Amino acid sequence: MKKSLRVLAPLAAAAVPLAFAAGPALADSGASYQATLNPINHQTGSGMLMLTLNGDPATITESWSGLAATFNGGAYPHVQHIHIGAKGVCPTMAADKNGDGVISTTEGGPSYGGIGTTLSTKGDTSPAAGTNIKIAPAGGSTSYHRVITLDPEVVSALSDGTAVIVVHGDDPATLSAKAQKEKSDLVPSLPLAATSPALCGTVHAMPAGGVATGSGSTAGVEDSGLLALAGGLFAVAAGSALYAVRRKPARV
Repeated sequence: MKKSLRVLAPLAAAAVPLAFAAGPALADSGASYQATLNPINHQTGSGMLMLTLNGDPATITESWSGLAATFNGGAYPHVQHIHIGAKGVCPTMAADKNGDGVISTTEGGPSYGGIGTTLSTKGDTSPAAGTNIKIAPAGGSTSYHRVITLDPEVVSALSDGTAVIVVHGDDPATLSAKAQKEKSDLVPSLPLAATSPALCGTVHAMPAGGVATGSGSTAGVEDSGLLALAGGLFAVAAGSALYAVRRKPARV
């Protein structure tokens, strides 16, 4: 594991270029959101994220599985973020401008934007921590729960439907021969797979009375705890149900 951390340590220097600054917004207190995490870049994982606002703090519960489990003999770190400031969608293969069969992080940027919040396991959640693999979920699956204070621009992106969850870290064996030889677009000392997106999902507002349905497959996501959480969120947020009904629908 120590060897793995040494190899991936340059990732910590790549967070700042991904950060995005946007205008301020008022906290959307009591609103609940959901993202279905679908695989991109030939990965096979899947997952689900639920987020509830209580002012600026957000309670985030996430589960994903099926991603690359090891890297250089250690657990594969999968940095993950709420991306903001762009179209609010996950990229298609049309974003692969160099034709190597992989959507790199920067190629996907026009679709999902820069880092607004780092979904780290502890400590810093700012864009500066975006590629700190020491506080990223590691291994082929995760069960994540954390309360994070969001910046106003992230709250605004949630409200207007332009926030996107991206989990990074591809299995090199799934990439084309050309892509396996390429270096990361963020940290040239690393392989392209180390920083490329693996799962992606647009964050949608959860409608009153039910769970929002995202596009794509949710195979492999069988977390009954998430379903129980969804019911609890609606019970707690009953007082704001009228507001949720009148909210502007999120753009897809």
